[in-house]
Amino acid sequence: MIAKLRAGLALALLLILTVPLAGLQALAICARWPLAHRLPRLWHRLACRVIGLRVIRKGAPAAGRPLLLVSNHQSWADIVALGSAAELCFIAKSDVRDWPLFGLLARLQRTIFVEREARGKTGRQASEIAARLAAGDAMVLFAEGTTSDGNGVLPFRTALFGAAQGALRDSGAAEVLVQPVSVAFTRAHGMPLGRFGRPLAAWPGEVKLVPHLLTFVKEGAVDVELRFGEPVSFTATGDRKALARGCERQVRRMLAASLSGVADEAVLRPAADGSI
Repeated sequence: MIAKLRAGLALALLLILTVPLAGLQALAICARWPLAHRLPRLWHRLACRVIGLRVIRKGAPAAGRPLLLVSNHQSWADIVALGSAAELCFIAKSDVRDWPLFGLLARLQRTIFVEREARGKTGRQASEIAARLAAGDAMVLFAEGTTSDGNGVLPFRTALFGAAQGALRDSGAAEVLVQPVSVAFTRAHGMPLGRFGRPLAAWPGEVKLVPHLLTFVKEGAVDVELRFGEPVSFTATGDRKALARGCERQVRRMLAASLSGVADEAVLRPAADGSI
């Protein structure tokens, strides 16, 4: 009963905070104010406090631009955690655009929506992402293309890594920074979640969104660890498939380190030969 009451109060408070910020963000986007880049991070930081999500950060987003961050993906909570860490924009599947409330929030975040299964549109979609990268937006690509159970990393899809090549063309830059990121949900109320407890935060398969959201908020105290790996310099002669494989390997290492409690920062660095 107490957990349900807490969840109800948390969601009510989040709604109260969201309404005025959403209106201001819509105005900022229309007027092209710099505030449109900063407000989403403020909202995510407030949301983390309200729902009891404690973000532990190891490393930081690269300062250079263009910047493409490549992350594993477990649930809507990944976006709240990452969004609280920096001024970021996200790449999401196209049907998110039409979700009640969440679709509106995604649009206000200045999300790019893509049809991952529409192979004929991959080039156009990569070009749209490239244009945003060239304009200075740090974009987050959930490279698995779907959500996992949080215990491992699914194979990375390579198609949208082509956006890095497009950003070179559009920006005139000599290189694009591609930075691997891992998101790991580690504890609830200070106790390790473990393999079987991680579905509290993970949202794989056909799990319904609203029940999952309510279960998460009722918990009220979840730790998530973000690890930002060493940025990789991608140039015009780079191989996007090799880039995707390298990023996948590093995200796997970082996720495993977070889930096992490893504190060694060596997992954040590329190998001595420059590979990742």
